[in-house]
Amino acid sequence: MNQSILTGGHWLNGAPFRNGEETFSALNPATMQPLEPTFAEGDAPLVEQAARLAREAFLPFRLCEGATRARLLETIANELIALETPLLARAETETALPQRPRLQGELARTVGQLRLFAELVRQGTELEPVIDAALPERSPHPRPDLRRRNLPLGPIAVFGASNFPLAFSVAGGDTASALAAGCPVLVKGHPAHPGTSELAAQAIVRAIKACGLPTGIFALLQGSRHALGEALVTHPAVQGVAFTGSRAGGEALIAHALHRSQPIPFFAEMGSQNPFFILPGALRNRAAELARELATALTLGCGQFCTRPGVIFAPQMPELNALRRELVARFNTTTAMTMLHPGIKTRFVSDLEALQQCSGVTSTAGSDWQAEPGCHIRPLLLESSLATYLATPALQQELFGPAALLVVCEKPEELISAAQQLGGELTATLQTDTEDADDLALAQSLLLHLEEKAGRLIFNGVPTGVEVTAAMVHGGPYPASSDNRFTSVGNAAIRRFLRPVCYQNLPPQLWPTPFDTP
Repeated sequence: MNQSILTGGHWLNGAPFRNGEETFSALNPATMQPLEPTFAEGDAPLVEQAARLAREAFLPFRLCEGATRARLLETIANELIALETPLLARAETETALPQRPRLQGELARTVGQLRLFAELVRQGTELEPVIDAALPERSPHPRPDLRRRNLPLGPIAVFGASNFPLAFSVAGGDTASALAAGCPVLVKGHPAHPGTSELAAQAIVRAIKACGLPTGIFALLQGSRHALGEALVTHPAVQGVAFTGSRAGGEALIAHALHRSQPIPFFAEMGSQNPFFILPGALRNRAAELARELATALTLGCGQFCTRPGVIFAPQMPELNALRRELVARFNTTTAMTMLHPGIKTRFVSDLEALQQCSGVTSTAGSDWQAEPGCHIRPLLLESSLATYLATPALQQELFGPAALLVVCEKPEELISAAQQLGGELTATLQTDTEDADDLALAQSLLLHLEEKAGRLIFNGVPTGVEVTAAMVHGGPYPASSDNRFTSVGNAAIRRFLRPVCYQNLPPQLWPTPFDTP
């Protein structure tokens, strides 16, 4: 690709900007070689500039009609498509994710999200207007005219994710839904793919200028240090945060958001085991098929999906051996995969080594996984009893990578005990035989518990795919997300960045959109 289009800077007020002399570099995880160019390290003064510009741009941006914001989102989508060749090439170099089909599909998803929110705001759906007409004759007290609509929160800080360099990054769903709501966006790019981030930022800036909108509504801040994120979250101009990442990182930033003099909403998508329950009828009839589906889901993207099924609950019965054998065989014949960056592999290896030391935990596949150099890794399957799982808090934490824990339940009823003890999850999966009355009865009982534990329940499928639709929920009780009333994917994601305002007895001459039309 043409490296000259990368400046190595931040993007501020519609132009590249380099502050100071401190820099960092991206790394090609497949070769472990540093990549050019170097990128400027963001700092608190940079945040101050970006936040000031965002605050100044907020009022004119929120006053734009929905059609104007829709045009912006559609123009961003078109600019990304025009940039496809260099964008995907750089993303592949920085993440080791293949261009086809993975990154190509992710770009299509990113473009689709932008167009979905464009259509939403063109229709004015996000305003959710409510009118309670005046009742002047009501006795004993007349009712005033009351009208409610949604307004944007203000400038939003968005933290790009490491595992989706396009769809959950600079031009991803958080940015798309915040801009759709009328909120300026300050993106903290992920340091593992700064080149990809800059290219996406350039597409957004070109779209903003083409639409004649204030350039302060978007900024990309690059940096590899925690202090940059802390400065963003604590700046008084920032009125909300969207974060996708680790539980440790999310909780640290949440603490900063809550300890401000004016606390702000923090929408974090963090850790999830995504429990996968196999009921007796399904295991009896589809053991090998389920193993194949699990192996694919657990190795997709080197297991670096926040929705991969990390813990598998299955009853002890003869067919469990067939599932175990097939899953072990597929793991043992999987070639080495490449993780996104050294930090992810280091944490993954450290977590796995700790789990292998837990009493009652055995490794049933991938015994040579530690031998792979650099960012390369092989899948690993661990196994324990339900009693061990419930007694060992470490086993109940997310493993981010190509590994899973098979938890063996002595009898089917123990699946309910497992469900009752789960923490908050993004997803929970039930594999059932819909022709088996016992399976259906057990599934009904499990469903009652899992509804309280997860944001999305999957039947006879795998949880890795997250459709961008009106019905989708990508969130869940803590620690899957920080606020389980909201989703970060789908139409409803825009609600994170809106707040309701009620107007009482407002004269018709002052009625705002959508009350100003018959």
